[in-house]
Amino acid sequence: MCNCLGETQGKIKQRDMMTEKESATDKIIADAMATPSPAKSMGDPGITPLSPSHIQQNDTDSNAHTGPSFIVVVAIDFGTTSSGYAYAFTKEPECIHTMRRWEGGDPGVSNQKTPTTILLTPDRKFHSFGYAARDFYHDLDPTESKHWLYLEKFKMKLHTTANLSIDTELHAANGKRVKAIDIFAYALAFFKEQALKELSDQAGAEFDNSDIRWVITVPAIWKMPAKQFMREAAYKAGLVPRDNPEQLIIALEPEAASIYCRKLRLHQMIDIGTKTNQNGFSPTENVGAGMTQGDRYVVVDCGGGTVDLTVHQIRLPEGHLKELYKASGGPYGSIGIDYEFEKLLCKIFGPDFIDQFKVKRPAAWVDLMIAFESRKRAAAPDRTNPLNINLPFSFIDYYKKFRGHSVEHALRKSNVDFVKWSSQGMLRMNPDAMNALFKPTIDHIIQHLTDLFEKPEVSDIKFLFLVGGFAESPLLQQAVQNMLQGRSRIIIPHDVGLTILKGAVLFGLDPSIIKVRRSPLTYGVGVLNRYVEGKHPPDKMLVKDGTRWCTDVFDTFITCDQSVALGETVKRSYTPAKPSQQVIVIHIYCSEKEGVGFISELGVRKCGTLRLDVTGTESTVVRREIQTLMQFGDTEIRAMAVDVATSRTVKASIDFLSQ
Repeated sequence: MCNCLGETQGKIKQRDMMTEKESATDKIIADAMATPSPAKSMGDPGITPLSPSHIQQNDTDSNAHTGPSFIVVVAIDFGTTSSGYAYAFTKEPECIHTMRRWEGGDPGVSNQKTPTTILLTPDRKFHSFGYAARDFYHDLDPTESKHWLYLEKFKMKLHTTANLSIDTELHAANGKRVKAIDIFAYALAFFKEQALKELSDQAGAEFDNSDIRWVITVPAIWKMPAKQFMREAAYKAGLVPRDNPEQLIIALEPEAASIYCRKLRLHQMIDIGTKTNQNGFSPTENVGAGMTQGDRYVVVDCGGGTVDLTVHQIRLPEGHLKELYKASGGPYGSIGIDYEFEKLLCKIFGPDFIDQFKVKRPAAWVDLMIAFESRKRAAAPDRTNPLNINLPFSFIDYYKKFRGHSVEHALRKSNVDFVKWSSQGMLRMNPDAMNALFKPTIDHIIQHLTDLFEKPEVSDIKFLFLVGGFAESPLLQQAVQNMLQGRSRIIIPHDVGLTILKGAVLFGLDPSIIKVRRSPLTYGVGVLNRYVEGKHPPDKMLVKDGTRWCTDVFDTFITCDQSVALGETVKRSYTPAKPSQQVIVIHIYCSEKEGVGFISELGVRKCGTLRLDVTGTESTVVRREIQTLMQFGDTEIRAMAVDVATSRTVKASIDFLSQ
């Protein structure tokens, strides 16, 4: 996580300090189970231990991303199904360059981005990424290819793994396991190399990585460990040095899309209510003509793995954005349709065969899914003619060996309606069969949208922007139209697959554009409070030196769905338990509930540690006070700390990974 250390010592206001004379009731002792020598924490004067002390700093102080000036911003959109990068020079912020076109590419698929596929040699060295990886793997002899490690659609693992750590593993197509951190680092290193090469060619000289601010996009619904994992992968890839965390920004995908969409010109989008380009207006007008002070809009980012929804309000004249409801969504991306297709194949040919085929003929399985992908893109509500999917020869051949009868026989025998065998070696799918594969995924999205639009914060929505690769699906577009019934205008940007990438560049140029966010979770620490008869449960009572304390009290830093301004901080003071203590470790707990009383409640879990390294700040003061400021208004949670007696910065870091 960013070790964003205390900014300047003078900023800590003395009036917020606690004096020795203050009553013991204001004292809180931090989570006694945290470390063998528990750090003590003291509540601020006049603040009950359970209410966070928020300081709203002004923007000049608080913009966490100020720092060295960069010449260029490079954003990497690391997608589940496809990835790419874009960049802009700080001198020409309006001019966003998308990466050079890639070699390779599929029919019917625009290849401005490249597939998120990676190939490692049999001895686990990086070989290639994207189309190059896919094509090389495809051309390998089957006896050889089973030794190579090919991975695709692996990004979702960061969302679905419950206890994500640096040691989390991924499965390659041949079933072998590899460390996820290595794969993500290889992919980011590949993009770093590509971008630097392109920038150097443009500049006519070697381009220095220290002149680049990097931006990596992640889904808004990702939890903190997944975001931190991406940052760790970037350090490992050499994208930025660990001692300069500010050089890398984590951007949330729908936020990036939102930043881009609010600047759209009318000729750059399609209003699917009218199904026309918004022409007939002056091409320089923004959605513009439509967007006025206080307008509310929803961005639905439909990607390969996830669907993310954000609700924003625009504040003019600067066009700053305020989040009205916490980001929501789920794993309802377009790969859900691939899983449905796989289920259909299992129904026809048997799951035992499909599992065997994937492991024994991994390259042919990849081929089959590519063939399905291009037909998937041809699915539409009004389609009447069937969709043909090429079955690779090795599928037909291997099935005959495996079962002793033909693929054609299997299709006749399986009572799967709407899927027939064509003599040209293809599966012939009736449009209804294809639409049925889309249904579970689209139903999830529509249900989620319906629930969102029922929230009181999500009223009077003027526009709904559909972005991400899956937004191009006419089936999805029609479902959203039917659900909204004309309540909001549905807008699709022309370059819908590049919306996030371009927005991420804009965000890198000005990270303070989103002024207010909503906290996705409730965060806090466990503390001891003075025991109050009748208020605290008897089983939480602890007697220490004749004083009765209540244990496990949840000291709330910030609550779920609370509005947090950029740069707003929560302040706490902690003291080392004994003068010789070098490191204070405080456990952080989180919950999806708004009101939490105790860390032992259902739904409250330990999610991270706040670590204060007080080495080198020794002082003569009997009881040292380390004042800690935590920022929750950014895309990542940051911490900074100061030793009150000496005004020296204390190294503070928050770790969500190594739990």
